[in-house]
Amino acid sequence: MVRSDALENRARILAAAREALTADGNTSMNQIAQRAGVGAGTLYRNFPTREALVLAVYQDEVTRIVGTAPELLAKMPPLEALRHWTTDLVEAMRRKHGLGDALSPGAHQAISEQSYGPVVAAITELLDAGKKDGSIRVDADPSDFLQLTGALWRAASTPQDRAPHMLALILDGLRTHR
Repeated sequence: MVRSDALENRARILAAAREALTADGNTSMNQIAQRAGVGAGTLYRNFPTREALVLAVYQDEVTRIVGTAPELLAKMPPLEALRHWTTDLVEAMRRKHGLGDALSPGAHQAISEQSYGPVVAAITELLDAGKKDGSIRVDADPSDFLQLTGALWRAASTPQDRAPHMLALILDGLRTHR
């Protein structure tokens, strides 16, 4: 059983690393430990390498985003839930792009492989809710939707953020037109 203070340290390290690495992919492990308020030994016990830390930050973010689908569906109609969820995913993809400087090509591949299944499962849940209530076309495919979102995070990083407009077009294409 992991002690509560160890869990708190890990959470603080992940939060500090997410913030620091998103701002500057070259932030040192010691700077992250200082920012988290832990010693270097605590940081390295939890994350023996920089890449292990970056992977954990990203995986933590994917887990958080995937976990929001049911609560969004409980609060709003499926298309609106999908809009909110996708906006959050786009923000995370932008942050991942910022973290990318700290990762090897192999780590990028590992992130893609680890996150694909859970992300597609969340999209499936959101699309299925819309198919069930008749607001989303029955032929809407989760993998196609995920591929379209790749264009959104790139559009979001331009001076004129086109992502909200592009997402509206994508969601309109998913909508049943009765």
